[in-house]
Amino acid sequence: MLVVDDHTLVREGIISLLSGDPFVRVVGQAETGEEGVAKALELRPDVVLMDISLPKISGLEATARIKAKAPEIKVLVLSMYDNDEYVIQVLKYGASGYVLKKAMAQELINAIKTICEGETYLYPSIATKIVNQVVRSTDKAKVEQDPLTERENEILAYVAKGYTNKEIAELLNLSNRTVQTHRANIMKKLDFHSTVELVKYAIKKGLASVQSGENGYLTQ
Repeated sequence: MLVVDDHTLVREGIISLLSGDPFVRVVGQAETGEEGVAKALELRPDVVLMDISLPKISGLEATARIKAKAPEIKVLVLSMYDNDEYVIQVLKYGASGYVLKKAMAQELINAIKTICEGETYLYPSIATKIVNQVVRSTDKAKVEQDPLTERENEILAYVAKGYTNKEIAELLNLSNRTVQTHRANIMKKLDFHSTVELVKYAIKKGLASVQSGENGYLTQ
């Protein structure tokens, strides 16, 4: 993991917090957006922990540049701002998750593990705000004409509640690859490109409710 923050004490504090977890290995650090982009492209870490307010270029711009040249790198934004519209903008720039700086060490580790599994992570206190914002936006899906199969609706419900592909596979006695295929088919049928859109659609259909779960997802 690469840690990008313009405050030395913050960077060192984060690295110290994560050092005790065997899942996380910090391979580098940077203090500006430009340096963060350069080191990300040089070191190719699995995850970049990106502060949003950086000198020279912002964390948003740095995220966009990294994703443009190395889309396989996951970016987890670390910020003090608890604002739903701001978070949506961050996700549109390509970030895989959003965590507040007040997060406990275990919450940060959970977020890192979640995005490494290909999921999107939202800090619990802002998950409901994000969903409310998305629900108010223009609805791309026509819920009345359900294009999904019974199995796809079942998987969609679990996705909206925050279950990972692996967890869904275990619950439904399916292979992880089968769940991934169903999920890809759902995205294709609905012409969706993000988990946020899936959650919105599931809420419209009554498959999930707007309540924040412990892991930053939704529960019914």
